[in-house]
Amino acid sequence: MADDTLTIAEAARRTGLSTHTLRYYEQQGLMLNWVERTDSTHRRYGAGAIAWIGFLTKLRATGMSIRRMRRYAELVGAGEGNEVERLALLDEHRATVRARLDSLEGNLAEIDAKAAVYRDALANASTPVSSAESAQSRAAAARSSSPSTRSATAHARQ
Repeated sequence: MADDTLTIAEAARRTGLSTHTLRYYEQQGLMLNWVERTDSTHRRYGAGAIAWIGFLTKLRATGMSIRRMRRYAELVGAGEGNEVERLALLDEHRATVRARLDSLEGNLAEIDAKAAVYRDALANASTPVSSAESAQSRAAAARSSSPSTRSATAHARQ
């Protein structure tokens, strides 16, 4: 066993995960054969394990379920010949992440628009914030004609 491996506590510090999460990932079959064991059965994590954990954390942080992560790990563990399925799984997840990002960007645009109303009103101290918001809401209502934009306009008044 190489001297450059890490204990589970060291791996937890390096990856930002808890020791419990590292054990859980192993129990769920996500770690493939990356985790070595000493004669006393203590876990040891090499550079490959740390890199793999880093990728797993990206999948999890972007909302991939443990079940889907397990499927991906199974495909990787099976070796060559299933790259098409691996790519399909990653592409599907990427599309889900992209849709969430698009939604968040839309939400952020609404927050920015609302904050701009307050900035403008505060910069022009003679215009009360409530008047500026009413003007913004009337302008948004005039631009909207579909039911979905009408609900957004109603939301903008809040």
